[in-house]
Amino acid sequence: MQQDQHIDGLRDRAEHDGFFLVENLLSADECARYAERLDEYASGARPAGEGISIQREPELERAGQVRAGGGDIRKIDGLFHDDLLRTLISSEPVLGHMHDLVGAPAQLFRASALMKPAAVGSEKGQHQDSPYWPIAPMSLWSCWVPFDDATLDNGCLTVVPGSHHGGALPHVRTQDDYIVPTDHYDPAALVPVPMRRGTGLFFHSLLLHGSAANTSGNPRRAVTMSYLGPRHDYTGTPPTPDYPVAG
Repeated sequence: MQQDQHIDGLRDRAEHDGFFLVENLLSADECARYAERLDEYASGARPAGEGISIQREPELERAGQVRAGGGDIRKIDGLFHDDLLRTLISSEPVLGHMHDLVGAPAQLFRASALMKPAAVGSEKGQHQDSPYWPIAPMSLWSCWVPFDDATLDNGCLTVVPGSHHGGALPHVRTQDDYIVPTDHYDPAALVPVPMRRGTGLFFHSLLLHGSAANTSGNPRRAVTMSYLGPRHDYTGTPPTPDYPVAG
């Protein structure tokens, strides 16, 4: 009965707020193993194989600056192609919630690492995910998991609760970003969501969210995994991409 009430509570928050938290989704040991794998790619100790791509911090790249040990890496895409990280993408704790949210089987739309290196990790402006993506309806769900404690100083997520009810908002391109201008939402409605490592934040693809720059001396390594379900259709230019079945 208590477990059923907990599940009903998560569903209520998913509908009302467009996001919910699941603490201890991953153990400390799991976080350490996954973070180590990301650091191997960022530092070049592990070559990025087929399907994996790495993006440097744009400002550092324009300035021709390189930070040792991967301290200039912003993003690592294509994590499904890594054997270790694929175990997280297809894990029961993640997919159990995704089946409730998008249906089964759940297909992976994207899985990326968001690295936020110490002192240089850049801001990600407020945005919605679905306007980037050629999938209808605009109701995918993502799971965002930090492998380090996500704090106000190192760039925890900020969200506007309930903003997924307002549909797709206009976005504009900046030099390094794609954001919703502040005249389309109330900045005072932004809520920071600090999280301990291993916590899962599940959120709707129309939830307005972003993150500040990392001004701390510590990295904020996280992954985001986004899923579609049986009722979702690709609406982009043919051919339809092959979205792997996560489970």
